[in-house]
Amino acid sequence: MNVVLRDVRDADLPVFFGQMNDPEALRMAAFTAKDPSDKAQFQAHWERIRQDPTIVARSVVGDGDEVIGNVGVFGPPEEREVTYWIGRRYWGRGAATAALRAILGIATERPLHARAAADNLASIQVLKKCGFAVHGDDRGYANARGEEVDEVLLILVD
Repeated sequence: MNVVLRDVRDADLPVFFGQMNDPEALRMAAFTAKDPSDKAQFQAHWERIRQDPTIVARSVVGDGDEVIGNVGVFGPPEEREVTYWIGRRYWGRGAATAALRAILGIATERPLHARAAADNLASIQVLKKCGFAVHGDDRGYANARGEEVDEVLLILVD
């Protein structure tokens, strides 16, 4: 799937909010906001993201200028991390891989880190396709699942 990244617009936020409240997507992502349905918290979170010059955040746009998700890079220099969220109806079409590759061309600092729930094999595969390598594991509390889950830690060095 062909995608384009562009700056996040106000009109994109309701799309993100809907995508981030899809029960299946929440379970897959695992590590989410404590209460994804809290719209005020969601709005405040995105306001902070959009005002922080150290965060690179982009809307992922598919065919026909349809917003299909978002992608970003955040964190201090030694711990920069990638994040992405693609709406479930676009899963399995290469959108996440294309979006991640595109953001890696914008945010060129290395190393970059990533995390995924150990059972989120699709996300781990996306990261590997983009050059990330597994470098460890962890265990953390997953708000979307209400329990601790295993995580895979990945890193991109070049």
